[in-house]
Amino acid sequence: MHGPPLAGLLLTALCAGVAGLCLLRMRAVAAEERRGAAGDALMGLGMAAMALPAGLPGPAAWTAGAFAVVFGAAFVRAVLPLRAAGHHLHHAIGALAMVYMAVAMGAAGHGGHGAAAGLPAVTAGLLAYYVLYVLHGGLRPVAAGAGGPRGPVPAGTGTVAGWAARPELAGACRVCMGTGMVAMLLAL
Repeated sequence: MHGPPLAGLLLTALCAGVAGLCLLRMRAVAAEERRGAAGDALMGLGMAAMALPAGLPGPAAWTAGAFAVVFGAAFVRAVLPLRAAGHHLHHAIGALAMVYMAVAMGAAGHGGHGAAAGLPAVTAGLLAYYVLYVLHGGLRPVAAGAGGPRGPVPAGTGTVAGWAARPELAGACRVCMGTGMVAMLLAL
């Protein structure tokens, strides 16, 4: 990632932490929600790897192609089922954004010499999408009247599995990753 190394390290830590939470969530939720949790975990791990600062040992030059292939497959997987659920469309857009960033960062690495990577119009469109997504996701709990305790946790859910299955965690993970995507697109 271009930009200050500290910002890259913090973004890597945020994305890796969110991916870990998504993996926990994947184990704790019902079968129909696992696919979304798996997609979130893949996105978080990919973002963590992409966000590593350039001076640190991390992804080599050939990994841009590997990222493009992996997230191209994730895009196909998100689009093929043709489900009505909105976050499948979000996963498809996220996968395309990751392919775009991998290709742009790979092209910049092959002669970019610090120049801005990517197409400004595409980057601006993705930035607009993710800023609106983060604002909408962040304001949704406020509009619903969230803020105070929601009552007691049901019996048997005091474990990590019970905590990881809470619906608020999925929204919080997606908002964190959306914020990370905004930072990565700005650094592109």
